[in-house]
Amino acid sequence: MQDGKVLLSTAVPAAPPRARRNPWALPGRLALLALALLPLALGRDFTLHLAIQICINVVLVSGLSLLARAGQVSLCHGAFAGIGAYVSVLVVMGLGQPFVLGALAAILAAGLFAYLLGTIMLRLTGVYFVLLTFAFGEFVRLVLLEGDSVTGGANGITGVPPAALLGHVLDNKTAFYLLALACAAGVTWLLHALYRSPAGHAIDAVGENAQLAEATGISVRGTQRYAFTLGSALAGLGGALTAHYLRYVSPESFSMHLSLALIIMMVVGGRRYLFGPLIGALIMTPLPELFRGAVETQNIFYGAALILMLRFLPQGLASLFRARRAHEEKNRGDKA
Repeated sequence: MQDGKVLLSTAVPAAPPRARRNPWALPGRLALLALALLPLALGRDFTLHLAIQICINVVLVSGLSLLARAGQVSLCHGAFAGIGAYVSVLVVMGLGQPFVLGALAAILAAGLFAYLLGTIMLRLTGVYFVLLTFAFGEFVRLVLLEGDSVTGGANGITGVPPAALLGHVLDNKTAFYLLALACAAGVTWLLHALYRSPAGHAIDAVGENAQLAEATGISVRGTQRYAFTLGSALAGLGGALTAHYLRYVSPESFSMHLSLALIIMMVVGGRRYLFGPLIGALIMTPLPELFRGAVETQNIFYGAALILMLRFLPQGLASLFRARRAHEEKNRGDKA
């Protein structure tokens, strides 16, 4: 009290600052919606085929980027996709179960193998972990090749039935595209929710500085095993979608070449960004079709693109959007 008056200015708390809205949120969502509807509007089989492949690759690369955010890189992601593909086919064709149960079995089988493998392998880090994942991928490929009575050996399994949901057989590209699009959107939403949760924060902390995360009480090996299991389970889902779309599975479809292609997509898109898998799949999936007439130079082009990306844009193309947003927010702050 001063001169008989109460100073209310110190008694009233200041209003919290209003959160700034991202001006690119609505245009970005509209752009994603337009991009998703574009293949349906064009209605061409080739366009729908590429769109389906892109959606499946988004699912696969999303699982790989989850492990990368935890600080590890796997060369057996294609093997987990193969496990999911073969399990789904055997459940549907061998046991006569519907596609939904086959896809669920694929997710569980890939996740279970990853959990058991991660319990043993995640004691190692760096190049040693990468080499062991490479060995496991080759082991899975050899098992699929030698298991003629179950896997069909080198000839694979033909005549895989198309996916079916609620009694509707998805035997045309338009229907299957809607399924693949729903899976890609669902996986992206799942990871969005995960990255905003305490488990996602732990994954980011381990990926940025494992020793510091361990010092704060976070289990580095447990967190990486969680990311490895969930990411491999998503690979199982991608494998099931691939099998019932192509209606054919073979061991060579899930070799190390698939794992390397997925890693390139992840690096090009951005391994630490939610939409990095989408950007990488959008760019790298159509490229084999554009260079189909130059098969001998495909690998050279991919290698050169990867080297340039790692040299000049190591965080991927998605980092450009984040940098632009940060620059605009800085400009608005300076004007304020």
